[in-house]
Amino acid sequence: MTVRKFLQWAEIASPAELAEAAGALARAFLSGELPEPEREEARLTLTGLLDDSSPLVRRALAESFACAANAPHYMVLTLANDNSDVAAIVLARSPLLSDAELVECAATADSFAQWAIALRPWVSAPVAAALAEVGACKALISLAANPGAELLEFSVRRMIERYGDDRDLRAALLARPSLAASLRSDLAGAAAKALAPMVTGRAGLTPERARCLTREAREKANVKIAAETAGETNEILNFVAHLRRSGQLTAGLLLRGLLCGNKHLLETALCELSGLAMPRVMGLVAASKSAGFAALYRKAHMPERLLPAFIVGLEAVAKSRCGGPMNARLQGPIVASVLHACAAVNHGELDQLIAALRRLEAEAARNEAREFRRATAASHALPDLASTRRLPPAVRIQTSPAKTIVPERRVSPVKAESFPIDLAAFAEELAAA
Repeated sequence: MTVRKFLQWAEIASPAELAEAAGALARAFLSGELPEPEREEARLTLTGLLDDSSPLVRRALAESFACAANAPHYMVLTLANDNSDVAAIVLARSPLLSDAELVECAATADSFAQWAIALRPWVSAPVAAALAEVGACKALISLAANPGAELLEFSVRRMIERYGDDRDLRAALLARPSLAASLRSDLAGAAAKALAPMVTGRAGLTPERARCLTREAREKANVKIAAETAGETNEILNFVAHLRRSGQLTAGLLLRGLLCGNKHLLETALCELSGLAMPRVMGLVAASKSAGFAALYRKAHMPERLLPAFIVGLEAVAKSRCGGPMNARLQGPIVASVLHACAAVNHGELDQLIAALRRLEAEAARNEAREFRRATAASHALPDLASTRRLPPAVRIQTSPAKTIVPERRVSPVKAESFPIDLAAFAEELAAA
């Protein structure tokens, strides 16, 4: 059929017939087999079909042009600004669309078209940043799950700020390789914040108690992240600097880390807070009973009333065989040593510290009991009662890796969340509080 006969036939064809013919004409145009006069007529005919009232016709054009590198740019751009069912086809695949055009489409499109952009085989940093700023949550989940997305740290942080309460987004972000420790910390905070109201509403906790438990959950997560990052000098320094900027670098966090047997977090924090070089800080920390360590402690503006606990804690860590730079669990013997030493010299000024240490002692004992129960259950092939305690179904936490989002009209949500803190135990603790 010649192009002119095509135009005559198109006047009486049904939308489905016209869509099939439009796709065939587009493929013939792209193949280069048409002689030059007919090729120009075909171009004009295809351009006219961009205004066809039937989305079936425009969709057929989008499917033909989506992967073509030799398609007329203006045709692809026009289709990219069509309704989302048509636009998504070229937005997800066309190699012709520039970063600037994709950014503009992301800003003006609906969530489905944004989702298509997020699923492109390669998403540049500027396009990813635009989606992080304006994209719907569904699009950001796909962006996070896309290994071809160039997500810079500020874009990830913006995604957490906007939709950190969404479990599927957190899971997809945590599944990304080489995620900065500071971002894992932000995700820990977002998860704890999202989980607390869900559990406390059922457990009958006061808002103050819920805030306390949420803060402790964040501290546990940050200690674990610090332990996992201990061998990466620059990363742990950046992580501690982030904790300081976000107001999370507290004496309570550092004491918890020390009572886990990990003095590396304390050394890094004293380096950040005092401005002294790490080798100098490490030397002073090693001589924890010296006047030099006390001077370093005060230079870092640490609470004076907690100095005895840190001195005894460092001594206990040095003598203890438990713990280490990669440990993130409270060590009962270390906690007991610090508690005993502080109680021996207390004349009332350490009452609050001793009360805090008693709580940590109880936490360490409960952790030890849970581990014993798990080990016993495993050895006797019995159910793990500690992890299957009856909780409302809405607060059971999944722990399998995040699934990759598939390019369909409806997103299948990520069913799981890998996380640098035992959220199941956290939910259990909230429920039992």
